[in-house]
Amino acid sequence: MKKVLLLLTVVCGLSITSFAQSKKDGKFSLGLELGIPVGDASTAYSAVVGGSLKYDLPVAPSTFFNVSVGYSSFIIKDRYKNVFSSYGAVPLKAGLKYYADNRFFVEGQLGAAFGTASGAGTSFVYSPGVGYTFDGGLEAGVRYEAWSDNGTLGQLALRLAVNL
Repeated sequence: MKKVLLLLTVVCGLSITSFAQSKKDGKFSLGLELGIPVGDASTAYSAVVGGSLKYDLPVAPSTFFNVSVGYSSFIIKDRYKNVFSSYGAVPLKAGLKYYADNRFFVEGQLGAAFGTASGAGTSFVYSPGVGYTFDGGLEAGVRYEAWSDNGTLGQLALRLAVNL
């Protein structure tokens, strides 16, 4: 499984590099991410805070291939601070975004989240969601995101972004 995730990471990294050279065809966005832990994660964690950089490349009418990289921190609840610590990771994802009209979109991404603490490991990530693009290049999206590796950390997340 780790070899598959490593391969996915390399492919996504190369994709980001090649897409950066063709900005006129696509768009970058920079976003703030806020989440509420769900499922087992809600027992120990109170919130998820992070940021992301995403690139959308048009591949068909109303359809975009995208790649994103970011940082997310699951914030530990006060009562567990003596037992656990907050969990940080760098998620790297790729997926498709489809605009149902000029503003409303549905999106799905797959990827890997690399834990930032020593020995934290790598998790498989999947995240379906919906969003809306406003005038002026602002975008808001809501998604369910799960990180699976011997258990699942899940969240309902909001991404507020500006298109660059």
